[in-house]
Amino acid sequence: MDTMNTFTVQAEMLANRVKKRFKHLSGRFSREKIEVFRLYDWDIPEIRAVVDWYAGHLVIGEYMRKQSVPEWLPLMGAAVANAMNIPHEKVHLKQRRAGKQDGRRYDRLHHMEQKIVISERDLRFLINLSDFVDTGLFADHRNTRQMIRNMAQSKDFLNLYCYTATFSCYAAKGGAGRTLSVDRSETAIRWARENFRLNHIPEQNNCLVHADTFDYLKKARRNGEIFDLAVVDPPSYSTTRTRNHSFDIARDHLELLSATFELMKPGGIVFFSTNHQDFELQISDLKPSEIKEITGSTIPEDYIRKRQPIHRCWRITV
Repeated sequence: MDTMNTFTVQAEMLANRVKKRFKHLSGRFSREKIEVFRLYDWDIPEIRAVVDWYAGHLVIGEYMRKQSVPEWLPLMGAAVANAMNIPHEKVHLKQRRAGKQDGRRYDRLHHMEQKIVISERDLRFLINLSDFVDTGLFADHRNTRQMIRNMAQSKDFLNLYCYTATFSCYAAKGGAGRTLSVDRSETAIRWARENFRLNHIPEQNNCLVHADTFDYLKKARRNGEIFDLAVVDPPSYSTTRTRNHSFDIARDHLELLSATFELMKPGGIVFFSTNHQDFELQISDLKPSEIKEITGSTIPEDYIRKRQPIHRCWRITV
């Protein structure tokens, strides 16, 4: 079979799999007001694609490798769109690269500046499907966000590497006494502010801080900041261009969590997560009261896969 025939067969297989999965998930998610969910994630070994549903839009990615060819992804996209009756303008194709490119969530692909509003339960978030590899919402942490909401009542909540502050929105809706969200990206902080407005979350007692995380942690310790509950969900790798400072989660997570623990009340709880595929948590020197891996309960049904989990998550009591 020649290459184009192989691609055509793969496109048909992918389209059939996605259509079947959508039929299985869409009714229940619609009742739960969940408008973003995963339909396919490299389930067939030779079809290195990921397909996500965004309220009537499709985001279709290819896990890139040296053998990738430019014709493959558009062919997959067209087949899935046709099977799902989705118009071409609502199909968004992305190339996904692993390794140290992971931290480039803010690198622009386009400058279309078009956001749509999606629902996740009773909250709403702004999504940008075109301009970046990531869209503004990590739906694989849908369950974790709900956990934070359920624990947030009257708590002081810290959100490091907050991105678009979706965890903070959940904490605020859960009755947090205050939330504080930190990100080095000015674009992310503006986006987070838009999400606050969309969910009628006042900026009083819900602070957004544009800063490098380690710089913030040093300053917060000097100022005597203290929190009950925190989420720490950093990229696997990143570089701060202005300071030429690189971050590697395998190398630097001990320093990061040590500085975070210094801001926590005794008995405070830190949710720490990573999507690094070969990560090993090594914080026994910090002597937390309890470390419990909760990965299984944080991954939604649509993100369960045969390969390594899409993320890992620990609940750490300080």
